[in-house]
Amino acid sequence: MAGRSRSSFTKRLKERSRQEKAREKAERKVQRKMEKQTGGAEDSVQLEDFSAVEEQWALPNTMQEE
Repeated sequence: MAGRSRSSFTKRLKERSRQEKAREKAERKVQRKMEKQTGGAEDSVQLEDFSAVEEQWALPNTMQEE
């Protein structure tokens, strides 16, 4: 088996990456479908909460720089 050519190896790598991309695409499709069903309202709430936390973390840094 040591006589395998480089092209066989690259073909396997390409096939593996193709399968991963297809799997990721299917996951994104399912996720979009789930977001449509829930209305996507949860995501906007989470982003607002994160921005509030980000602002809180930014305050001490600005005081230290001055």
